[in-house]
Amino acid sequence: MAEGVVGARRREPLALKDIVLMVVLGVVFGFLYWALVQAWNGLAVLMGPAGDLAQHVLLGGWLLVAPVAVAIIRRPGVGILAEVIASVVEVVFLGSPVGPLLVVAALLQGLGSEIPFALGRYRRFGWGRFAASGLLGATLVFGWSAFRFGWYGQDVLVLRLVLQAVSGVVLGGLLAKVVVDALHRTGVLDGFAIGRAVAAGRPVPRRRAG
Repeated sequence: MAEGVVGARRREPLALKDIVLMVVLGVVFGFLYWALVQAWNGLAVLMGPAGDLAQHVLLGGWLLVAPVAVAIIRRPGVGILAEVIASVVEVVFLGSPVGPLLVVAALLQGLGSEIPFALGRYRRFGWGRFAASGLLGATLVFGWSAFRFGWYGQDVLVLRLVLQAVSGVVLGGLLAKVVVDALHRTGVLDGFAIGRAVAAGRPVPRRRAG
């Protein structure tokens, strides 16, 4: 998907199908996020004394739904809302031990993940934009987590930040781009903004001279 493709008409209200898709993405990723918690616990055990750092290695996985939703629907706020919906599913339906504070973290993750696309006016969706999305989502929520868990002043604070930033870029940014492109290739997204934008930017085939 090239940079500079035409975005959606952002002044119109969200269509019902966009709202439905956003909610579906939030619910699906809520369950995937819960599964990721189980992977986190397993990785923490495998890492032994460094198990506390496992959460930073996998953090980017909890950022996925925001860039995916934004890239498909291409409207302001859908990434933040999808991320919050996923967190509500984790807390209310799956009993996440983090509790309601998870919604605050999701809000920050969604906000950070959506900023790069907002700066591109929801018209630019290249690899760099996705990488920046993952980076900002991971670092913005890091500040909140560091405050909550008392990481400030620790010797490993920078290591925590670097691990989380790299995870954000790879799992929360570049992987999101792979997921969006894979979904788009199936044709199931042709009725959404991503499909209309790509169709609008597609070159018109030349007719052969008679």
